[in-house]
Amino acid sequence: MPLGEWDRDACSHRSWSASPPRQGSGGPARCQGARSPGGMETWSRRSAAFDCVPQPAACCPDWMAGLPDALPLSHLSIPGTHDSLSLFGGRRLRCQSWGLEAQLAAGIRFLDVRCKLSRGELRIYHLCTFQRASLRGVLRRTLRFLRAHPGEAVLMRIKEELPIFSRPGFAAQLHRCLLEEGQGCVWCREEVPTLGQVRGKIVVLEALAREVLGIPYEQLNISDAWNVLSLERKWARVRRHLEKAAGGDPSTMYLTFCSGNGLFTCPEEVARFVNPRCCQHLRRRAGQPVRWGVVIMDFPGAGLLRLIVESNGPRANGRGTAAPGTPTVRARHRRGTRERGRGPHSPARCPRRCPSGRTLHPAPRLGPRASGRGGQKRDSRPCRAAGSLRVTTV
Repeated sequence: MPLGEWDRDACSHRSWSASPPRQGSGGPARCQGARSPGGMETWSRRSAAFDCVPQPAACCPDWMAGLPDALPLSHLSIPGTHDSLSLFGGRRLRCQSWGLEAQLAAGIRFLDVRCKLSRGELRIYHLCTFQRASLRGVLRRTLRFLRAHPGEAVLMRIKEELPIFSRPGFAAQLHRCLLEEGQGCVWCREEVPTLGQVRGKIVVLEALAREVLGIPYEQLNISDAWNVLSLERKWARVRRHLEKAAGGDPSTMYLTFCSGNGLFTCPEEVARFVNPRCCQHLRRRAGQPVRWGVVIMDFPGAGLLRLIVESNGPRANGRGTAAPGTPTVRARHRRGTRERGRGPHSPARCPRRCPSGRTLHPAPRLGPRASGRGGQKRDSRPCRAAGSLRVTTV
Protein backbone atom coordinates (compact mmCIF):
# COMPACT_ATOMS: atom_id res chain seq x y z
CA MET A 1 0.00 0.00 0.00
CA PRO A 2 1.47 3.42 -0.93
CA LEU A 3 2.44 5.93 1.73
CA GLY A 4 -0.33 8.24 2.91
CA GLU A 5 -3.22 5.84 2.25
CA TRP A 6 -4.01 4.77 5.82
CA ASP A 7 -7.03 5.53 7.98
CA ARG A 8 -9.66 6.72 5.53
CA ASP A 9 -12.73 7.96 7.38
CA ALA A 10 -16.37 7.29 6.58
CA CYS A 11 -17.99 10.27 8.33
CA SER A 12 -21.12 11.56 6.65
CA HIS A 13 -20.61 15.19 5.62
CA ARG A 14 -23.44 16.86 7.51
CA SER A 15 -23.10 19.61 10.10
CA TRP A 16 -22.32 17.89 13.42
CA SER A 17 -23.75 14.66 12.06
CA ALA A 18 -23.59 11.52 14.16
CA SER A 19 -20.92 9.06 13.09
CA PRO A 20 -20.92 5.68 14.84
CA PRO A 21 -17.55 4.05 15.52
CA ARG A 22 -16.30 1.63 12.91
CA GLN A 23 -16.33 -1.96 14.09
CA GLY A 24 -13.66 -4.54 13.56
CA SER A 25 -9.92 -4.62 14.03
CA GLY A 26 -8.93 -2.00 11.44
CA GLY A 27 -8.31 0.78 13.99
CA PRO A 28 -5.65 1.15 16.65
CA ALA A 29 -5.63 -1.20 19.60
CA ARG A 30 -8.08 -0.75 22.47
CA CYS A 31 -7.07 2.04 24.85
CA GLN A 32 -5.83 1.14 28.27
CA GLY A 33 -7.45 2.50 31.40
CA ALA A 34 -6.03 5.60 33.08
CA ARG A 35 -6.11 6.46 36.74
CA SER A 36 -7.88 9.61 37.82
CA PRO A 37 -6.50 11.73 40.69
CA GLY A 38 -8.92 10.01 43.10
CA GLY A 39 -7.46 6.63 42.25
CA MET A 40 -10.50 5.30 40.36
CA GLU A 41 -9.75 3.74 36.99
CA THR A 42 -11.57 5.05 33.94
CA TRP A 43 -12.17 2.64 31.08
CA SER A 44 -14.41 4.84 28.95
CA ARG A 45 -13.22 5.03 25.37
CA ARG A 46 -15.44 7.98 24.41
CA SER A 47 -16.86 11.03 26.13
CA ALA A 48 -17.68 14.58 25.11
CA ALA A 49 -14.07 15.60 25.79
CA PHE A 50 -12.02 12.45 25.17
CA ASP A 51 -12.23 9.93 22.34
CA CYS A 52 -9.88 7.04 21.54
CA VAL A 53 -12.05 5.10 19.09
CA PRO A 54 -11.17 5.13 15.36
CA GLN A 55 -14.03 7.42 14.23
CA PRO A 56 -15.38 10.66 15.75
CA ALA A 57 -18.86 10.71 17.28
CA ALA A 58 -19.86 13.70 15.12
CA CYS A 59 -18.64 15.55 12.06
CA CYS A 60 -18.54 19.23 11.17
CA PRO A 61 -16.63 19.53 7.89
CA ASP A 62 -17.84 23.02 6.87
CA TRP A 63 -17.81 25.11 10.04
CA MET A 64 -15.63 27.88 8.57
CA ALA A 65 -17.80 28.38 5.51
CA GLY A 66 -20.25 30.78 7.20
CA LEU A 67 -17.60 33.03 8.74
CA PRO A 68 -16.76 36.40 7.12
CA ASP A 69 -13.91 36.52 4.61
CA ALA A 70 -12.41 39.56 6.35
CA LEU A 71 -11.66 37.74 9.61
CA PRO A 72 -7.92 37.26 10.24
CA LEU A 73 -7.08 33.74 11.36
CA SER A 74 -5.74 35.22 14.59
CA HIS A 75 -9.33 36.19 15.50
CA LEU A 76 -10.62 32.61 15.45
CA SER A 77 -10.98 29.73 17.88
CA ILE A 78 -9.53 26.75 16.00
CA PRO A 79 -9.44 23.12 17.18
CA GLY A 80 -6.22 21.26 16.43
CA THR A 81 -4.37 18.05 17.17
CA HIS A 82 -0.85 17.55 18.51
CA ASP A 83 1.34 15.09 16.60
CA SER A 84 -1.62 14.67 14.29
CA LEU A 85 -0.37 11.55 12.47
CA SER A 86 0.87 9.71 15.58
CA LEU A 87 -1.34 6.62 15.36
CA PHE A 88 1.32 3.97 15.98
CA GLY A 89 3.98 3.24 18.58
CA GLY A 90 2.00 1.98 21.54
CA ARG A 91 0.59 3.77 24.54
CA ARG A 92 3.76 5.75 25.22
CA LEU A 93 3.77 7.36 21.76
CA ARG A 94 0.28 7.22 20.26
CA CYS A 95 -1.43 10.62 20.42
CA GLN A 96 -4.48 10.19 18.17
CA SER A 97 -7.02 7.53 17.30
CA TRP A 98 -8.62 9.28 14.30
CA GLY A 99 -6.94 9.19 10.92
CA LEU A 100 -6.30 12.39 8.97
CA GLU A 101 -9.57 12.40 7.04
CA ALA A 102 -11.59 11.69 10.19
CA GLN A 103 -9.89 14.60 12.00
CA LEU A 104 -10.65 17.03 9.18
CA ALA A 105 -14.26 15.87 8.92
CA ALA A 106 -14.67 16.27 12.69
CA GLY A 107 -13.66 19.94 12.43
CA ILE A 108 -9.91 19.87 13.18
CA ARG A 109 -8.24 22.80 11.37
CA PHE A 110 -4.73 22.74 12.83
CA LEU A 111 -2.41 19.83 12.06
CA ASP A 112 0.93 19.20 13.75
CA VAL A 113 3.07 17.29 11.25
CA ARG A 114 6.50 15.93 12.26
CA CYS A 115 8.89 14.83 9.50
CA LYS A 116 12.29 13.26 9.02
CA LEU A 117 14.29 13.28 5.82
CA SER A 118 14.73 9.60 4.98
CA ARG A 119 16.03 8.28 1.67
CA GLY A 120 15.31 11.56 -0.05
CA GLU A 121 11.72 11.75 1.19
CA LEU A 122 10.03 13.52 4.08
CA ARG A 123 8.35 10.80 6.14
CA ILE A 124 6.14 11.25 9.17
CA TYR A 125 7.65 10.22 12.51
CA HIS A 126 6.93 10.49 16.20
CA LEU A 127 10.34 10.33 17.83
CA CYS A 128 11.90 7.30 16.12
CA THR A 129 8.63 5.57 15.15
CA PHE A 130 7.58 5.78 11.51
CA GLN A 131 3.88 6.62 11.22
CA ARG A 132 3.36 4.96 7.83
CA ALA A 133 2.80 8.22 5.96
CA SER A 134 4.76 10.82 4.02
CA LEU A 135 4.46 14.58 3.89
CA ARG A 136 3.51 14.36 0.22
CA GLY A 137 0.67 12.03 1.13
CA VAL A 138 -0.49 14.31 3.95
CA LEU A 139 -0.52 17.32 1.63
CA ARG A 140 -2.46 15.42 -1.04
CA ARG A 141 -5.05 14.12 1.41
CA THR A 142 -5.52 17.53 3.03
CA LEU A 143 -5.94 19.25 -0.33
CA ARG A 144 -8.41 16.55 -1.37
CA PHE A 145 -10.51 17.46 1.66
CA LEU A 146 -10.21 21.18 0.88
CA ARG A 147 -11.34 20.65 -2.72
CA ALA A 148 -14.46 18.97 -1.35
CA HIS A 149 -14.92 21.76 1.25
CA PRO A 150 -13.61 24.95 -0.40
CA GLY A 151 -14.87 27.23 2.38
CA GLU A 152 -12.39 25.74 4.87
CA ALA A 153 -8.69 26.40 5.56
CA VAL A 154 -6.17 24.17 7.36
CA LEU A 155 -3.21 25.40 9.38
CA MET A 156 -0.31 22.97 9.16
CA ARG A 157 2.73 23.17 11.38
CA ILE A 158 5.56 21.33 9.66
CA LYS A 159 8.44 20.41 11.95
CA GLU A 160 11.64 18.42 11.59
CA GLU A 161 11.35 15.65 14.18
CA LEU A 162 14.21 15.22 16.65
CA PRO A 163 17.00 16.99 14.81
CA ILE A 164 20.21 17.16 16.87
CA PHE A 165 21.36 19.27 13.97
CA SER A 166 18.98 20.09 11.14
CA ARG A 167 19.59 17.86 8.14
CA PRO A 168 21.14 19.94 5.35
CA GLY A 169 18.55 18.87 2.78
CA PHE A 170 15.45 19.21 4.95
CA ALA A 171 14.50 22.78 4.00
CA ALA A 172 15.14 22.17 0.30
CA GLN A 173 13.05 18.99 0.31
CA LEU A 174 10.24 20.76 2.18
CA HIS A 175 10.33 23.57 -0.37
CA ARG A 176 10.14 21.01 -3.19
CA CYS A 177 7.21 19.18 -1.56
CA LEU A 178 5.20 22.35 -1.07
CA LEU A 179 5.92 23.48 -4.62
CA GLU A 180 5.09 20.16 -6.30
CA GLU A 181 2.15 19.08 -4.13
CA GLY A 182 0.74 22.49 -3.18
CA GLN A 183 -0.98 23.06 -6.53
CA GLY A 184 -1.05 26.82 -5.84
CA CYS A 185 -3.10 26.17 -2.70
CA VAL A 186 -0.49 26.72 0.01
CA TRP A 187 0.02 29.95 1.95
CA CYS A 188 3.78 30.34 2.42
CA ARG A 189 4.05 33.98 3.46
CA GLU A 190 5.03 35.42 6.83
CA GLU A 191 1.92 37.49 7.52
CA VAL A 192 -1.18 36.04 9.14
CA PRO A 193 -3.86 35.98 6.41
CA THR A 194 -7.57 36.62 6.51
CA LEU A 195 -9.90 33.67 6.13
CA GLY A 196 -10.96 34.88 2.69
CA GLN A 197 -7.36 34.82 1.48
CA VAL A 198 -6.86 31.15 2.38
CA ARG A 199 -10.16 29.38 1.85
CA GLY A 200 -9.39 26.07 0.17
CA LYS A 201 -5.72 26.36 1.15
CA ILE A 202 -3.13 25.02 3.58
CA VAL A 203 -1.51 27.69 5.77
CA VAL A 204 2.06 26.65 6.61
CA LEU A 205 3.62 27.38 10.01
CA GLU A 206 7.34 26.62 10.12
CA ALA A 207 10.48 27.22 12.17
CA LEU A 208 13.27 27.09 9.60
CA ALA A 209 16.42 29.03 10.35
CA ARG A 210 16.78 30.93 7.07
CA GLU A 211 14.15 30.07 4.47
CA VAL A 212 10.74 31.75 4.51
CA LEU A 213 8.21 29.00 3.78
CA GLY A 214 5.35 30.10 6.02
CA ILE A 215 4.27 31.97 9.14
CA PRO A 216 7.17 31.96 11.65
CA TYR A 217 6.02 29.43 14.23
CA GLU A 218 8.50 30.46 16.92
CA GLN A 219 7.17 34.03 16.92
CA LEU A 220 3.60 33.07 17.80
CA ASN A 221 2.35 33.11 21.40
CA ILE A 222 2.65 29.45 22.39
CA SER A 223 2.10 27.46 25.55
CA ASP A 224 3.55 23.97 25.08
CA ALA A 225 4.52 22.52 28.46
CA TRP A 226 4.80 19.03 27.01
CA ASN A 227 6.96 17.45 29.74
CA VAL A 228 4.33 16.69 32.38
CA LEU A 229 5.43 16.06 35.96
CA SER A 230 2.10 17.05 37.51
CA LEU A 231 -1.28 16.77 35.77
CA GLU A 232 -2.69 19.54 37.97
CA ARG A 233 0.11 21.94 37.04
CA LYS A 234 -0.26 21.04 33.37
CA TRP A 235 -3.95 21.94 33.45
CA ALA A 236 -3.24 25.17 35.35
CA ARG A 237 -0.88 26.29 32.57
CA VAL A 238 -3.42 25.39 29.90
CA ARG A 239 -6.15 27.32 31.69
CA ARG A 240 -3.99 30.42 32.14
CA HIS A 241 -3.01 30.48 28.48
CA LEU A 242 -6.60 30.00 27.31
CA GLU A 243 -7.60 33.03 29.35
CA LYS A 244 -4.62 34.94 28.00
CA ALA A 245 -5.78 34.16 24.47
CA ALA A 246 -9.37 35.14 25.27
CA GLY A 247 -8.31 38.57 26.52
CA GLY A 248 -5.23 39.13 24.37
CA ASP A 249 -4.42 41.19 21.32
CA PRO A 250 -6.62 39.86 18.49
CA SER A 251 -3.83 40.44 15.95
CA THR A 252 -1.66 37.88 17.79
CA MET A 253 -2.03 34.15 17.17
CA TYR A 254 -2.23 32.09 20.37
CA LEU A 255 -1.53 28.35 20.40
CA THR A 256 -2.37 26.35 23.53
CA PHE A 257 -1.17 22.74 23.71
CA CYS A 258 -3.40 20.66 25.99
CA SER A 259 -1.21 17.63 25.22
CA GLY A 260 1.74 16.23 27.11
CA ASN A 261 3.86 13.23 28.00
CA GLY A 262 6.27 12.35 30.78
CA LEU A 263 8.24 9.76 32.66
CA PHE A 264 5.27 8.77 34.82
CA THR A 265 2.45 9.45 32.39
CA CYS A 266 1.56 9.12 28.69
CA PRO A 267 -0.39 11.13 26.07
CA GLU A 268 -3.63 9.25 26.73
CA GLU A 269 -3.51 9.77 30.48
CA VAL A 270 -2.78 13.49 30.07
CA ALA A 271 -5.69 13.81 27.63
CA ARG A 272 -8.07 11.99 29.97
CA PHE A 273 -7.18 14.50 32.69
CA VAL A 274 -6.86 17.78 30.75
CA ASN A 275 -9.54 17.43 28.05
CA PRO A 276 -12.55 17.19 30.43
CA ARG A 277 -11.29 20.18 32.42
CA CYS A 278 -10.82 22.13 29.22
CA CYS A 279 -14.36 21.19 28.21
CA GLN A 280 -15.75 22.40 31.55
CA HIS A 281 -13.76 25.63 31.32
CA LEU A 282 -15.02 26.45 27.83
CA ARG A 283 -18.59 25.44 28.73
CA ARG A 284 -18.74 28.20 31.34
CA ARG A 285 -18.71 30.72 28.49
CA ALA A 286 -20.71 28.70 25.98
CA GLY A 287 -23.19 30.73 23.98
CA GLN A 288 -21.04 33.86 23.96
CA PRO A 289 -18.35 34.75 21.43
CA VAL A 290 -14.83 34.12 22.77
CA ARG A 291 -11.50 33.94 20.94
CA TRP A 292 -9.66 30.93 22.43
CA GLY A 293 -7.01 30.83 19.70
CA VAL A 294 -5.72 27.48 18.43
CA VAL A 295 -6.50 24.76 20.99
CA ILE A 296 -4.31 21.69 20.33
CA MET A 297 -5.21 18.32 21.83
CA ASP A 298 -4.56 14.60 21.95
CA PHE A 299 -7.61 12.32 21.64
CA PRO A 300 -10.18 15.16 21.49
CA GLY A 301 -13.88 14.41 21.86
CA ALA A 302 -16.59 15.75 19.56
CA GLY A 303 -18.19 17.76 22.37
CA LEU A 304 -14.96 19.62 23.08
CA LEU A 305 -14.46 20.34 19.37
CA ARG A 306 -17.98 21.70 19.17
CA LEU A 307 -17.42 24.08 22.09
CA ILE A 308 -14.29 25.47 20.41
CA VAL A 309 -16.00 25.87 17.03
CA GLU A 310 -19.16 27.44 18.41
CA SER A 311 -17.17 30.01 20.41
CA ASN A 312 -16.66 31.73 17.02
CA GLY A 313 -20.34 32.67 17.06
CA PRO A 314 -23.48 31.26 15.42
CA ARG A 315 -22.08 31.59 11.90
CA ALA A 316 -19.56 28.87 12.69
CA ASN A 317 -22.32 26.26 12.88
CA GLY A 318 -24.55 27.66 10.17
CA ARG A 319 -27.51 28.54 12.41
CA GLY A 320 -27.27 32.30 12.76
CA THR A 321 -25.87 35.61 11.63
CA ALA A 322 -24.10 36.98 14.69
CA ALA A 323 -20.50 38.06 14.31
CA PRO A 324 -17.88 35.58 15.47
CA GLY A 325 -16.16 35.70 18.73
CA THR A 326 -13.71 38.57 18.58
CA PRO A 327 -13.70 42.09 17.19
CA THR A 328 -14.56 41.79 13.53
CA VAL A 329 -12.80 43.49 10.63
CA ARG A 330 -14.87 45.51 8.21
CA ALA A 331 -14.86 43.94 4.76
CA ARG A 332 -13.76 46.62 2.30
CA HIS A 333 -12.28 44.37 -0.38
CA ARG A 334 -13.34 41.08 -1.81
CA ARG A 335 -9.96 39.60 -0.88
CA GLY A 336 -10.36 40.57 2.77
CA THR A 337 -8.88 43.43 4.75
CA ARG A 338 -5.38 43.93 6.00
CA GLU A 339 -4.15 44.94 9.41
CA ARG A 340 -5.46 48.26 10.63
CA GLY A 341 -3.20 51.03 9.43
CA ARG A 342 -1.76 48.97 6.55
CA GLY A 343 -2.72 49.29 2.96
CA PRO A 344 -1.91 46.94 0.10
CA HIS A 345 1.76 45.98 -0.08
CA SER A 346 3.83 48.05 -2.45
CA PRO A 347 7.48 49.13 -2.57
CA ALA A 348 6.41 52.59 -1.43
CA ARG A 349 4.58 51.25 1.62
CA CYS A 350 7.01 48.43 2.39
CA PRO A 351 10.48 49.91 1.84
CA ARG A 352 12.50 47.03 3.30
CA ARG A 353 14.05 44.84 0.65
CA CYS A 354 15.99 41.61 0.43
CA PRO A 355 19.55 41.66 -0.89
CA SER A 356 18.15 40.60 -4.26
CA GLY A 357 16.14 43.82 -4.45
CA ARG A 358 12.75 42.12 -4.01
CA THR A 359 10.40 43.59 -1.44
CA LEU A 360 10.35 41.84 1.93
CA HIS A 361 6.80 42.12 3.25
CA PRO A 362 6.67 43.01 6.95
CA ALA A 363 5.20 40.35 9.22
CA PRO A 364 2.13 41.12 11.35
CA ARG A 365 2.35 41.64 15.08
CA LEU A 366 3.44 38.35 16.52
CA GLY A 367 3.61 37.53 20.20
CA PRO A 368 6.49 36.01 22.16
CA ARG A 369 6.48 32.40 23.31
CA ALA A 370 4.67 31.84 26.57
CA SER A 371 7.15 29.11 27.49
CA GLY A 372 10.66 28.43 26.30
CA ARG A 373 12.77 30.83 24.33
CA GLY A 374 11.25 33.65 22.38
CA GLY A 375 11.19 33.77 18.60
CA GLN A 376 13.76 35.58 16.58
CA LYS A 377 13.01 38.29 14.09
CA ARG A 378 13.07 36.99 10.56
CA ASP A 379 13.41 40.24 8.58
CA SER A 380 17.09 39.60 7.90
CA ARG A 381 16.57 36.23 6.25
CA PRO A 382 17.09 36.10 2.50
CA CYS A 383 13.90 35.95 0.50
CA ARG A 384 12.94 33.10 -1.78
CA ALA A 385 14.51 33.04 -5.17
CA ALA A 386 12.46 33.83 -8.25
CA GLY A 387 10.44 30.91 -9.49
CA SER A 388 9.87 29.46 -6.01
CA LEU A 389 6.53 28.86 -4.34
CA ARG A 390 3.65 30.66 -6.02
CA VAL A 391 0.73 31.37 -3.76
CA THR A 392 -2.64 32.34 -5.17
CA THR A 393 -5.28 34.30 -3.28
CA VAL A 394 -9.01 34.31 -3.54
